[in-house]
Amino acid sequence: MKRVVFTFFGLMAVVSLFSQWTPEQTEWYSPVPQKVTPGSKPGAPPSDAIILFDGKNLDQWMSGKDEPAKWQVVNGEMRVVPGTGEIKTKAFFGDCQLHIEFKSPAPENYHGQNRGNSGIILQCTYEVQVLDADNNPTYVNGMVGSIYKQSAPLANAYTKNGEWQVYDIYWKAPVFGSKGLESPAMITVVLNGILVQNNFILKGNTPYIGLPEYRAHGRLPLMLQDHGTAVAFRNIWIRDL
Repeated sequence: MKRVVFTFFGLMAVVSLFSQWTPEQTEWYSPVPQKVTPGSKPGAPPSDAIILFDGKNLDQWMSGKDEPAKWQVVNGEMRVVPGTGEIKTKAFFGDCQLHIEFKSPAPENYHGQNRGNSGIILQCTYEVQVLDADNNPTYVNGMVGSIYKQSAPLANAYTKNGEWQVYDIYWKAPVFGSKGLESPAMITVVLNGILVQNNFILKGNTPYIGLPEYRAHGRLPLMLQDHGTAVAFRNIWIRDL
């Protein structure tokens, strides 16, 4: 009983303290947020976006070997040329909001990880899987929408082979200090308007073999993977946060 009485009077003291406040004491007016104009239609870049591919050229990209990018631009699409290697942005990024659309090529006789495989590799290190998921079973932490080998998607939001798939990715980069990792990376992924990764905290990089680990780095390019199939990309833009 004494404990209840003490808690009650303690609560009343707190209420009394805050009742002396004015609304102005919990308001602030600067800095004023930057004005950003939304895109003219769903998927269109907002006014502060960096356009990485608008269907015209590969000016924002280079090969993984720091040479001119060897992928093709055909009918407003950027297509993987199998065997030419990955491409990466000339600009470096950390925290970001990324919009990217992709289309899987005809499946032919391919299946599993060999069908429409590519990857969106944030900071050249952390892969969001690109894969044909139209009646194409594979390991779930390697299917479309996964954080490769770390986190299966919450849903299979892929539509059909030959249709454009839309990724919206929200990336919080890892932070490193003098003693190593200070805060891990975190990612939210929306595929075709459906949440498939909900603030997932990464355990490190996304290797094909072995367990993930963190290695200190700063801002790095965005990379797209050549995995041997002619995946197409379009409407790629990023907000550098």
